[in-house]
Amino acid sequence: MLERGGADMSKLGVPAQPEPEDGLWEDVSVPQSRARRNLWKGSMKDAAHDEYLHFRFEHLDPSQKPNTLRNWLGSLVEAKKREARPEVLNLIVPGNIGSGKTAAVCALGNEASEQGLVVRFVKHATYLTWRRPDSAPHNLTAHQVRERFVSCDLLILDELCGEMDMTATEFARKETIDLVDSRLAAGRATAFSTNLRSRSQPGSPGLGVVDILGERLLSRLEASAHLVRIQGPDRRRPAKPLDW
Repeated sequence: MLERGGADMSKLGVPAQPEPEDGLWEDVSVPQSRARRNLWKGSMKDAAHDEYLHFRFEHLDPSQKPNTLRNWLGSLVEAKKREARPEVLNLIVPGNIGSGKTAAVCALGNEASEQGLVVRFVKHATYLTWRRPDSAPHNLTAHQVRERFVSCDLLILDELCGEMDMTATEFARKETIDLVDSRLAAGRATAFSTNLRSRSQPGSPGLGVVDILGERLLSRLEASAHLVRIQGPDRRRPAKPLDW
């Protein structure tokens, strides 16, 4: 089955849709739309993030910048309709732990999968693990993993540099640069969420993305990007501290 722009949905890991009894679909957009939603839901289930599938922009609060997310998505949808390269390819969503970043980018993915885009979700650390031989689910090869996350219209790359430090391996740097560069070269959009700042701050603890992955990757990320900083308290912390 061919998605708009020539994407073969079977190669993206979507089972072929059952054909109707008369062998013809009244509206070919119906199975294509279903296939897109299944792609997104499958990647969310692989990430054990099923609970985020109900989020939409209307469920976000102002600190999660729903209007900015909506406007950026609108530009991606319009670009696809015109078969043009989006003007802003990257969305960088930094914020402290528990501030609501993942809920925001998942709402973006949920909305995008319903508006004609092929969308995938994966944590940065998970992608790196899956790129190693025999480490991916569903018997995917390392090459198929790369193709899956390079070829989608919109990639949600969650927790950029999560659980990484300055000892990040050359493999991690090479694979991340390859993924980012390949998507930029193809004109495909990526939303990155991260707990880190771009660069470490004088007098403040913690590393920046540049300390882990280098200046080249950071410059590639920032070259065509919107910044959507999400600030606020840890939403997962109990209102009353637990007494251990």
